[in-house]
Order: sequence, then structure tokens, then C-alpha cells
Amino acid sequence: MILCCGEALIDMIPEQTVRGPDGYVPRSGGAIFNTAIGLGRLGCRTGLLSGISTDVFGHQLMADLRASNVDTRYVIRSDRPTTLAFVKLSDGHASYSFFDENSAGRMIAPDDLPGEIDDISALYFGGISLACAPGAETYAQLAEAHARECVVMVDPNIRPSFIADEPSFRDRIERMIKLADIVKVSDEDLNWIIQSADGLETKVAQLKKLGPSIVILTRGKSGAQAWLPDGRSIFVASQKVDVVDTVGAGDTFNAGVLASLSEAGLLTKTAIETVSEHDVAEAIGFGARAAAINVGRAGANPPWRDEL
Repeated sequence: MILCCGEALIDMIPEQTVRGPDGYVPRSGGAIFNTAIGLGRLGCRTGLLSGISTDVFGHQLMADLRASNVDTRYVIRSDRPTTLAFVKLSDGHASYSFFDENSAGRMIAPDDLPGEIDDISALYFGGISLACAPGAETYAQLAEAHARECVVMVDPNIRPSFIADEPSFRDRIERMIKLADIVKVSDEDLNWIIQSADGLETKVAQLKKLGPSIVILTRGKSGAQAWLPDGRSIFVASQKVDVVDTVGAGDTFNAGVLASLSEAGLLTKTAIETVSEHDVAEAIGFGARAAAINVGRAGANPPWRDEL
């Protein structure tokens, strides 16, 4: 099973009301939640480890997880509030205002973690859950405890406006990248992590020296490129679609990549260190196809397997 570890929240999506002004519709979301949903819909055995409230929004999140075949045994329930992310869309691209103080997701602690995680082949981390203590450090400790036996994928998904303590966040991201077997970054993420005048390929090489076997760089409509364990790189073009909005696009891409690698039997420490160019190209291509369907409809709405 692939265990997705991180935030589950409510995206408040603007929609026009019958009287004219925009209102907000609560939709289940969060980068890690979206990837778990995407994996479940693609037919992968997947679970979510996250802090989820017992409030009305928490019930919505739990119902949506179960509806998409996501295992909820590792969910940590509490009566703290659900994180809310108010979304502003501009030409289909999303920006966010977060309300996260004292939330069920943010306040999980190491003592809340399960003593053992059984039947887990891979751990997936990223998103805003790595930015805010104490939950961020809890996830880092989970990765450190299980990185030797599980494949680890990290998508930093940097949101600078959400980072209160930049030195601590940079240290945590570097720790996570050193633990990771697969790192996926956007060009914006990479330029934030490595702030120099060097080109993207030079920055990827610096990132790869920290330890990951595979680094995937996504550039929106310009496609994606991956660097393999032996240093070679491959490029996969993006799908041409009419974009409604980009909410959840990267999360759905990650679900597709993990699903493809899982189906090929490659989510083991040994296999990922020797993965072939063909298998990585297949995984990225599958992720791109899944993401193309997601951006063609409103909000984070990953495709089901039969849609591919």
C-alpha cells in the first residue's frame, strides 16, 4: 500500500451565485489528500495519514476518502478545526489564503503516530504539511523512522506566503530530500530551494547530490523532465487540453506517477535504484495524462481509471 502523509483540508472555491456575486463552495482538498484520492481512483491500494477534525468538514473529508477507496485506518481524528483554504482563480491559476491556526492537521504530534505501519511499500510527503510546526516535524520524524524500508517520494510544493520560519523550513526540506528516493519539483519550487543564477539542469544536479534516485521537474504546459539514477534524463510533453483551472494538477500528476511505478512492481528500494528509462517515461506520461483530465474540470477532481 502507498501511504500518503500530510494535509487534508477544505478548498473554498469561488462560484457565482444566482444573484451575481461570487460565493464559496467547500470542496475537499489539500495536496496530500488529492494525491491519495487520485491513487484510490486509479485502483492503487492507498491510505492517508493525516490529522482530520470531527467537525462537519472533517466528516466531508472522511466520506470523500472512503468514496474513492482510500484506507482511513491511519487518520488521526480530533475535535480541532479543519484547515480552510480560500481560493482565488486568475486565468485558471489558483492562489490561496489559508486559515490553519490550531487545526486538526497542523497540531498532530509524534505521540499520535502509529507504532508500526504494516504492509506499506511507499510513503508520500509534501505540501503545506511540511511547513508548519508541530505537524511538519511529526511528518519528518515519520519519514526518518521508515525511509530504510519504504520508498519515499517528496513533493515540496513550496508556498512562500505560508512559511513562517524559513530557516527551519529549509532545513526540514533538505532533510526530507536526503531521505527521498523520488523528488518531484516544479520549476518555481526548484528556484526557491536553490536560489542562484544557475540554470535548471545545474540546480537539478545539486538536488540529486543530496540523495534521491529520481528527480522529476514539471513545467506546466512545457512538459516534464526526469533525471534517472544513472544521470540520464528524459522529457515527456504535456497533454494539450482546454484548461478550466489548475487546482490539484500537480497532485494528480504525482498520483499517476506513483500508480504507474506501483503497477510495474517498482516501489521497492532496490528497484527504484535501477529503474529503466522506459519505466520512468511510462510513469511520467501516465501522470501527465491523469493531470490533463484534472485540469479540464473545476477544482481538484482526479480521474477514475476508466477515464484513462
